[in-house]
Amino acid sequence: MKKGIRRGEQELVVVLAALVIILLPVLGHALESRELLVLANQNAASSVGLARYFMKARGVPEENFLALWLTDKEYCGRDAYAKQVATRVRRFIREKDQEGRIRCLVLIFGLPLMIEPDPLSPKEQPEMNELQRRQRALKLALEDLGPEGEEKRVALEEEMTGLSKRLASLRKDDEIASLDSELALVLEENYQLAGFLPNPQFLGYRGGPAVWRPSRVLMVARLDGPDEKTVRRIIDDSIATEKEGLSGTAYFDARRPRPAPGSEGEAGRGYGLYDLSIHLAAERVRKDGRLAVVLDDKPELFSPGSAPAAALYCGWYSLAKYVGAFTWRRGAVGFHIASSECATLKQKGSQVWCKRMLEEGVAATVGPVSEPYVQGFPVPEIFFNTLLEGRLTLAECYALALPFISWRLVLIGDPLYTPFKVRGTVKSEM
Repeated sequence: MKKGIRRGEQELVVVLAALVIILLPVLGHALESRELLVLANQNAASSVGLARYFMKARGVPEENFLALWLTDKEYCGRDAYAKQVATRVRRFIREKDQEGRIRCLVLIFGLPLMIEPDPLSPKEQPEMNELQRRQRALKLALEDLGPEGEEKRVALEEEMTGLSKRLASLRKDDEIASLDSELALVLEENYQLAGFLPNPQFLGYRGGPAVWRPSRVLMVARLDGPDEKTVRRIIDDSIATEKEGLSGTAYFDARRPRPAPGSEGEAGRGYGLYDLSIHLAAERVRKDGRLAVVLDDKPELFSPGSAPAAALYCGWYSLAKYVGAFTWRRGAVGFHIASSECATLKQKGSQVWCKRMLEEGVAATVGPVSEPYVQGFPVPEIFFNTLLEGRLTLAECYALALPFISWRLVLIGDPLYTPFKVRGTVKSEM
């Protein structure tokens, strides 16, 4: 892909008041089955069969299906993505969807999670070797310095920092992305790959400074998990829960008490923003009155076995170490804010939160394939409030709450899932 469009800023800064002005179905009518394009991998066992199972369960038209052929590993290279995925999906939509009906891609079990940078070229490898050699020499030099070498230490550390940045650039670390997030821009052919781009569907950008707006952004969700049985369960649980409505307890795990009224602006970025947003999400669910709410504002996580009948969850921070605090209700939705919690869904013994939450029974979760920065996660207040209102689907709630695309987050769940659909529309008071 060609470079062209300038990337978004590294830090997401959002005025919380702008996030809660109004939560109407701003994406248009609620997502429908005829607006899905289902993608499966012919090279992965069960992928096509699971796609057919989902399509039948949700009434997706037969023509809204595309079988790809690529690796069944959890990662693929940039070249493979461009040739075996993006080109085929783009061609399919342009040839068979000229009315612009397709709004959401559904990735089925067996497709890669992550896009990795392609290997270094023959011209780049010698530079990499030299940088690594110099890096090793600097480490030894720093270890040999005595107390009297403070001035030299500063100079060596500065050189080390520069080397690290160049190594990351050469490895194209900022081009790592989830397959899902990149596919949101599959109809765009001219954008820069390094870093992330602002998601024009994100509610937090509405009414604020203008952001880059591609001609067409697609929603993307994934039906995936450790095995075929888990995927079928997600589909079945989502449909069954819609008939009765999700019930139980909402658990929110902040790391500190809510800022005093009038001082919220101090928490308007980064960790402070997301911690405050967890508090605000808990307040909105409590005010709605349909679910019991437990809010923990201490640094410690919920302890093992302390969260029965869990229907909703959002909290942080236990890196790749799932805490078995929860007994999940059928149809439960939740996510844990930590790095790389969706780096694998298949690796045996892995304790990343997405994999373990799916194994334990959730119907929908969110996680990153690599370091996303905290501001790369869906904003909890937006995500849970739109979900609770029952007017929009899971995929739409995620799209409204997600700040960045062409980045590292993954939504796992039935895109049409609407857990509070039968409970009626909740009147927004925002």
